[in-house]
Amino acid sequence: MKEDYYEILGLSKNATAAEIKKAYRKRAIKYHPDKNPGDAEAEELFKKSAEAYEVLSNPDKKAKYDQFGHQAFDGSGGFGGGGMNMDDIFSQFGDIFGGGGFGGFGGFGGGGRRTVKGSNLRIRVQLTLEEIANGVEKKIKVKRKKVAQGTTYKTCTTCNGSGQMTRIQNTILGRMQTATTCSSCGGSGQIVDSKPTNADAHGMLATEETVSIKIPAGVVDGMQLKVSGKGNDAPGNGIAGDLLVAIEEKDHPTLQREGDNLHYDLYVSIPDATLGASKEIDTVTGKVRIKVEPGVQSGKILRLRNKGIPSINGYGSGDLLVHVNVWTPKTLSKEQRAFFEKMTDDEHFQPKPEKEDKSFFEKVKDMFS
Repeated sequence: MKEDYYEILGLSKNATAAEIKKAYRKRAIKYHPDKNPGDAEAEELFKKSAEAYEVLSNPDKKAKYDQFGHQAFDGSGGFGGGGMNMDDIFSQFGDIFGGGGFGGFGGFGGGGRRTVKGSNLRIRVQLTLEEIANGVEKKIKVKRKKVAQGTTYKTCTTCNGSGQMTRIQNTILGRMQTATTCSSCGGSGQIVDSKPTNADAHGMLATEETVSIKIPAGVVDGMQLKVSGKGNDAPGNGIAGDLLVAIEEKDHPTLQREGDNLHYDLYVSIPDATLGASKEIDTVTGKVRIKVEPGVQSGKILRLRNKGIPSINGYGSGDLLVHVNVWTPKTLSKEQRAFFEKMTDDEHFQPKPEKEDKSFFEKVKDMFS
């Protein structure tokens, strides 16, 4: 089981953004590979801290993590805040050391060049309730930029391969040194040496690739998953960006979703409500038959256990709530009208609610309890 992100950074769940950044910076400095050469345990702690910060420093990801835990990101197809490598960390959070006496992205002292990461791509994937309930693998065509075959790079002559330009200023506080990203190579430390004629100025070529995305059961509308390394390539032998997959839930013709529970409106005729009947209804795993007991009242809720949506956190499945609605005819024949007029004063047709026949508000209360 993965460690809690708050515990990794030594924080409580109500920590502020400033406290999260401060806690990460403290641990990142403590376990930085340049400070702990050859220490595999320190490197692992460094990666875990960066993974936790990557999620908790982003308001949207933090909200999803607080609600769904690791399952909000950890799909079976390479999603998630996890699995960060050293290039990911330095390209995304190198500036976390700013102002602390540490130099470039690569480590303490500013000796290493920055590892450039390609831009992320974003797509929307529409899913049916059935696909959400069962999990699904989608094959999506993605247009992404890749380094063209035959492209070679050489050391940037502007920054001499460091990826940064250093500037020294004299101030009233003394000599101040600042570093900015090299404008010639974008921080990669390399520029194009040779490239095919159909490639752009950075040696990149627009391509179309089919990406297989495994989406776990229980995702919710608006959730964003990540497929690492399937965004745009980075020039200068950098690392590829990520493919961000936004989930969009399609409306179902008969089922309504509420969290992990599903709702179904079942309309029955007065004869069926009076005599009882067997009815076929929709579920996310196919059609099933349910029994409507004789004398069922309109508003009765039949609960089908575990026929809802699996929990994204792995806590079982929700239920399917079948709402019985007795359909009252709006037009009657002469004979039908005569029958009901005859039954008006019959004691069997007089409302006699029993204790177990809950009111509407009690039923609503039960649904949310």
